[in-house]
Amino acid sequence: MPNLRHERVRELLKREIGESIRREFHVNDVGLITVNDVDVGGDLKSAVVFISIFGNADQQKRGLQVLNEQRIRIQGLVGKSVSLKFTPTLKFVVDDSIVRGNRVLQIIEELEKDTGPTANDAGERE
Repeated sequence: MPNLRHERVRELLKREIGESIRREFHVNDVGLITVNDVDVGGDLKSAVVFISIFGNADQQKRGLQVLNEQRIRIQGLVGKSVSLKFTPTLKFVVDDSIVRGNRVLQIIEELEKDTGPTANDAGERE
């Protein structure tokens, strides 16, 4: 279970990385990049940044490529805005949990349409 310091650092990094990305990269070039979560190492020297990129396939590919190319610059921006003993080394990972969640909801809706009203629904209407 993460302690309170790790939680606070995680939330702080999530907010500051998101702000840095928003200020530095244009949506037209790399799509809309959002920071979903940050997983900070126990020693606070490394962090895995889970991102989502909304846009067409080219924007998504370009977005991840630009983030990896500009990783050190983003670390520098975060280091200037956050006062920690060490600025964590960032690693960007595409988080597809939102896409998977939307797919699950779509499947559930399709199943509900196929099954029609249940016996309980019919009894409630009478």
